[in-house]
Amino acid sequence: MNTTSKLAIGAALLLLATSSLAQTDTADDADSLRMTALEALISAPPERALPIVDRVLAGNHSAELKERALFILSQMETPESQSRLLAFANDSQGELQAEAIRMIGIGGDKDALAALGDIYGSGGGEVREAVLEAYLIAGDKDAVFNIAINTENEEEFSDAVNMLGAMGANEQLRELRGRAGLSESLIEAYAISGDAESLRELATDDSNPEMQKRAIEALGIVGGDEVNQTLIALYDSTENSDIRESALEGMLIAGHDAGVLELYRKADNAAEKRRLLEYLVMMDSDAVWDLIDSALEGSE
Repeated sequence: MNTTSKLAIGAALLLLATSSLAQTDTADDADSLRMTALEALISAPPERALPIVDRVLAGNHSAELKERALFILSQMETPESQSRLLAFANDSQGELQAEAIRMIGIGGDKDALAALGDIYGSGGGEVREAVLEAYLIAGDKDAVFNIAINTENEEEFSDAVNMLGAMGANEQLRELRGRAGLSESLIEAYAISGDAESLRELATDDSNPEMQKRAIEALGIVGGDEVNQTLIALYDSTENSDIRESALEGMLIAGHDAGVLELYRKADNAAEKRRLLEYLVMMDSDAVWDLIDSALEGSE
């Protein structure tokens, strides 16, 4: 063992085992020293650091110190440390349990990540959220997909789909559409993941008008030149007021005031011009004030 490791272990043993420390210093100072001692274990051999971490987790220490101990476990990359972390994720409660679950995500051990499926199935809302966060941290898209495809609970499905969106899991989200059907949460996930292709397909599909409108508006979240052109084309290609309104909402979300201005100049009736002008005002377009002046002067 090198000198640094010996010093780290010695300092940790001294500071974590000493009860008189709290009598000579303030509680805050004592916790600060313990935290320093615990963090020193990062450089220590796992077989020497693990018993000390076990003592911290079993002892009467602050939640902050125990959370840091869980992080130390996640960094050890040994079967024993991952087993301890998983046991804590199974047996503890509250925020420490959630933290242990998230630390499994940071550690990225495949066996421990796979075991989180059982914890998800038996846990409450906070536990399920922590498991999804662990999969997000580990980048385990397939695990989240399995949750989405196997649950019959709409809230759980929505949470898993939203997480897939945050992970940019376009392939899994497209497969969900085929296997679980279309839903509002799936459209939101397409937007979050930036999947303009899927949204464009849905935006031109009038078989489900409500989902079509949602998809058109969601395109605005993705944004970009191609999306802007799609929104203009959708507006121009229909007389359906709902579809046109959704296209305008999409342009509002995307900040495409130039497109709304283009539509305003092409509009040939007063009611349409009025609605487009209202959108330009909401978008704080630089051109809107000249348009208002022109309208007041009767030149529009």
